[in-house]
Amino acid sequence: MPLPTLPTERLVLRPLTLDDANSVRALAGAHEVAAGTIQVPHPYEDGVAEAWIESQAAAWEDGAQLELAVTSEDGLVGAIALIFKPLHDRAELAYWMGGPFWSRGYATEAGRALISYGFSELDLHRITAFHFSWNGASGRVLQKLGMRHEGRLREHLLKWGTFEDVEVYGILKEEWARGG
Repeated sequence: MPLPTLPTERLVLRPLTLDDANSVRALAGAHEVAAGTIQVPHPYEDGVAEAWIESQAAAWEDGAQLELAVTSEDGLVGAIALIFKPLHDRAELAYWMGGPFWSRGYATEAGRALISYGFSELDLHRITAFHFSWNGASGRVLQKLGMRHEGRLREHLLKWGTFEDVEVYGILKEEWARGG
């Protein structure tokens, strides 16, 4: 199955291309964006964006994850993914939005589209998401997506030499079908 393209009211979620590499490096590599993610590096070295983009088709074909560019009329604004746990019919929702595009509702809009795709097209049973405890904005996005706060994992992840607490959210297919 080819990587999907998911249009929303203001956005298009589409496969990443090598033409996105410079925007990915500039947006995701910004300190304030990388700081709020688990895996985005800082500084964002040359070649990293290209390698990441080139890995996405194989990750989808292997059933590991679905990663899509989030685009608006301004071009690339971020990326969003479902990282699959097929043994349990679930996935983890992960995303980043470039700093210039924060507070526009793009993460929520993209998240709704990808969660809908995950439940309706991929027949997932559950979708989870995590954010660093200090990042309340991500928590508000997840709540708007109908996800429930399920707990805190204390000092769960090591980010840039500091153990960070992580908030855990989840939504079941039946909850999504009822509107969250």
